[in-house]
Amino acid sequence: MGGCWRWLHKTRIVVNEPAPWASPLGCGRYYTDVHPPDRGNTWIGLTRDALVIETLYEWSVLPSCGAVVVFGGTVRDHAEGRDGVTHLTYEAYDEMVEPQLARIVEEARRRWPGIGRMAVIHRIGRLELTDTSILVAVSAPHRSEAFDAARYALDAAKASVPIWKRESWADGDDWGTGATDLIDPSDVGAPS
Repeated sequence: MGGCWRWLHKTRIVVNEPAPWASPLGCGRYYTDVHPPDRGNTWIGLTRDALVIETLYEWSVLPSCGAVVVFGGTVRDHAEGRDGVTHLTYEAYDEMVEPQLARIVEEARRRWPGIGRMAVIHRIGRLELTDTSILVAVSAPHRSEAFDAARYALDAAKASVPIWKRESWADGDDWGTGATDLIDPSDVGAPS
């Protein structure tokens, strides 16, 4: 047997559950555009489009909230032990990204019930230096809730969402060195 069939004996199947050993599909089936939702207080997404901080901030502002925290992660020119990074390429297990992001928002709202609006949006594809790879926004009545929830959302996205980063430099490329097994969003920041 040739083609894909020769790998069948090594195949493990997971249906809509996180799998730390899964590899990126990169099929492009699950990307959303980067427009605010028409209603509701949650905005999650996976996109190839550029992320615009101003749009996210404007959507996050509510009359009942006195604080809005927005975090943007950007592509830098170095990584752990690697200087001269020229760009990053993000890939994802598409079907699991939005469900995991939704779980992160749900857990954040459980921990900080006063949250007004919350957004977590990640880019995939090739990103150049200074491009924004992830945006997190949280509005809340008070700054401490907004800061804490935003930090949790970022940490949980890195720890529980199946997105992989490939780092490229002048004479090579390789997967990011900081990869770990995925964990449940409720375990992020929990006492051990």
